Amino acid sequence: MNLPWTALSPNSSEAAQALRWQLGLLLTLLLTGLVAMSSASVEHAAATYGDAFYHVKRHGLHLVLGLLALGVTVMLPLDFWRRTGGLWLLAGLALLVLVLVPGIGREINGSRRWLPLGPFSLQASEVMKFCLLVYLAGYLERRALRVQQHWRGFLNPMLVVFLVLLLLLAEPDFGATVVTVVTAMGMIFLAGVRLGQFLALLGSGLLALGLVVVAEPYRVKRLVAFTDPWADQFNSGYQLTQALIAFGRGEWLGVGLGNSVQKLFYLPEAHTDFVFAIWAEEFGLLGALAVLAAFAGLVAAVLRIGRSAERRELRFGAWLCYGAALLISGQVFINVGVNTGLLPTKGLTLPFFSYGGSSVLVTLALMGLVWRVALELPRQRGGQR
Repeated sequence: MNLPWTALSPNSSEAAQALRWQLGLLLTLLLTGLVAMSSASVEHAAATYGDAFYHVKRHGLHLVLGLLALGVTVMLPLDFWRRTGGLWLLAGLALLVLVLVPGIGREINGSRRWLPLGPFSLQASEVMKFCLLVYLAGYLERRALRVQQHWRGFLNPMLVVFLVLLLLLAEPDFGATVVTVVTAMGMIFLAGVRLGQFLALLGSGLLALGLVVVAEPYRVKRLVAFTDPWADQFNSGYQLTQALIAFGRGEWLGVGLGNSVQKLFYLPEAHTDFVFAIWAEEFGLLGALAVLAAFAGLVAAVLRIGRSAERRELRFGAWLCYGAALLISGQVFINVGVNTGLLPTKGLTLPFFSYGGSSVLVTLALMGLVWRVALELPRQRGGQR
């Protein structure tokens, strides 16, 4: 195994600099997220579990497990992930099927998304994101020319994505569905698919998502509430209006750490889906922009590592980095969009901030893969192994 500092050799100065930024910003986001989630959760934890630090302790444990997952993905060579991509896809599909089996999957708030594992719950859709990303990176490396020149090479991975989406919608998990579609389509677009094929796929995807939205009354209700949440602020528009109040109270510099009013049972899911709104209330517009800048810097660093890998013809590593960047930026965009009223309300975590063990495990494992790509760059000399 390459040691971490071997990635900082003069042979990969661009990737080395990007890796430093990635690790620094990742640590910053993890620590900031811990503070934000802790502040947003203490009142809910005290009232629900009789322990104000219940969520803080579990989130700390999730971070430890996530860092272990990061360590595992860093230690394993890229060739391992390249060779086992199909097995990861099968494992992810198996989890999505298991979660739908009565008596196995756990149902919460009308959605069957979790597999109970003793004191923890594993969210199958989060694991599927990781598995699908690894599979697509391997496929795009092996079938690059076919994807670029033939409809079949383009449609084969989309059939796999379509199967995944059907299982996600059966849970239902519309947020994970959107992120998965965006990530998969983005990776295929970057692989050099013909523009006409991509636009046809994009149009079909938008039409399908539109049909999915209107197929369920609760999704239509959310869409209507999104257009004018104040028209029904105590029912369908309640979450969004309370989030907007949090942003309004924060003004420029915020009300101070721990002084949020909205987390006092006004804003539901304050420590999960709407943790960004509480952060904006306590640290204001400048604090919110600082977090967004950190996310933008992290994504840019991951993309730079991916670009370095592509230049050295380490295409599998490049697609891994591009997919990780798309996945994280997509989740941030949707979560912040929901918090600020730019997008209809839906349950989707903010990476490194929201409470949720599965999300922490998957995002840190992805960061480990990116780190591994950077570690292997100095050993590449213009060709695949």
